[in-house]
Amino acid sequence: MNQKILLFLFTLLLLFSSNLQAQTVIYRVILDDEISLPMVPYLKRAIETAEKERASALLVEINTFGGRVDAATQLKDALLDSKIPTIAYVNKRAVSAGALITLSCKKIAMAPGSSIGAATVVDQEGKKQPEKYQSYMRAEMRSTAQKNGRDPKIAEAMVDERVSIPGLVDSTQLVSLDDAEAVQYKIADTVAVSAIAAVEAFGYKNPKIVDVKSNFAEEFVKFLNNPLVSTLLIMLGLAGIYTEIKTPGFGLPGILGILFLAMFFGSSLILDLASWFEIILFLVGLLLILAEIFIIPGFGIAGVLGIILMVASLFFSLFNTEGSKGYFDTSLLEMAIIQLGSALAGFFILGFLAYKFLPNTRTFKAFVLDSESKATEGFTSAPDYSFLVGSEGTSMTILRPAGTVLINNQRYDVVTQGDFIEKDQKVKVIKVEGMRIVVEKTS
Repeated sequence: MNQKILLFLFTLLLLFSSNLQAQTVIYRVILDDEISLPMVPYLKRAIETAEKERASALLVEINTFGGRVDAATQLKDALLDSKIPTIAYVNKRAVSAGALITLSCKKIAMAPGSSIGAATVVDQEGKKQPEKYQSYMRAEMRSTAQKNGRDPKIAEAMVDERVSIPGLVDSTQLVSLDDAEAVQYKIADTVAVSAIAAVEAFGYKNPKIVDVKSNFAEEFVKFLNNPLVSTLLIMLGLAGIYTEIKTPGFGLPGILGILFLAMFFGSSLILDLASWFEIILFLVGLLLILAEIFIIPGFGIAGVLGIILMVASLFFSLFNTEGSKGYFDTSLLEMAIIQLGSALAGFFILGFLAYKFLPNTRTFKAFVLDSESKATEGFTSAPDYSFLVGSEGTSMTILRPAGTVLINNQRYDVVTQGDFIEKDQKVKVIKVEGMRIVVEKTS
């Protein structure tokens, strides 16, 4: 009896262990928004996590109209460098930059009714970019497709309508493929009704899909990278630093200014928009301005150079100055100019309003001593010699024009109105100006 029980338990254990071994773990990332730079650290973290956990594959679920080309090329590089198999599942559409990301995966599945293609490079307003940008994108699409065993000519035709594909498009149309056409022309491998079906179609039995979601830090960087938010960070950061310079000590404005600028430069550093060079450039510029204010008299070369360095560092931190392997988007340059111009304009307007209206507010008056201590009320900051006016005395030293006189047996330091008076001469006090006692020679 005991042997039968042990045999039964052993059989259950084998069945359970075989099921565990049969189940494969697939990590999934979902790119269902405009392709942007904050997606890069998110995807890289997902790939590293999947590799570390020894996942069977990484599933990239795509539904996008496209986005930034520099972000798309970084995503492409990360997928091509992945040490585990990658699967793209086009859920609805993979347009423009999304097509490049899809082609970067080893395997591609399309959802019913989905599409891929139309990868012509356009600017922020949707206008077609010049030929040099199209040439860059053609090369990216062609080389990526070729590396993963796809038809490079069809990938190139997604960018350039002049590339003709017999039976598909003539030389006047861009290539955009639906799910059936993508499989027919071997751009995709299969059509699948779901992400799980797509994974199973490539031989992964009993898949367990683990979603890798963006964490708080990645969402926060994405928020800071918003053009409006980054513009406000620059404006408020400069305002805080300026206010701290103009007020004694170190307080809340300086802390907030440093915090805002740290968030701006930090997010740009994470997204490869800025490097430590821009941060050092900003600090050098700030030190030059401080030296101009507190050490060097007047306002000259140091101050002007400091302003130039600070503005330049902020400008270079708003966009990737090196481009992406030779690609440089002029629309991003225009956006950076608009952002920096808006931030500086807001900074000057904020400074003017603070100068104009802040002194009259109740909050500001609570920190400022605006009452006057008058001499008639008994407050004096120096001895009052006004009682000496009209008094006579004798010069104890030569007055040329300053010297000492004796008046009513008291010594006083005096000056003349420019006259030279010998020692032991009779003098008379004609006026008192604060600490200054003015005398003249009497006949």
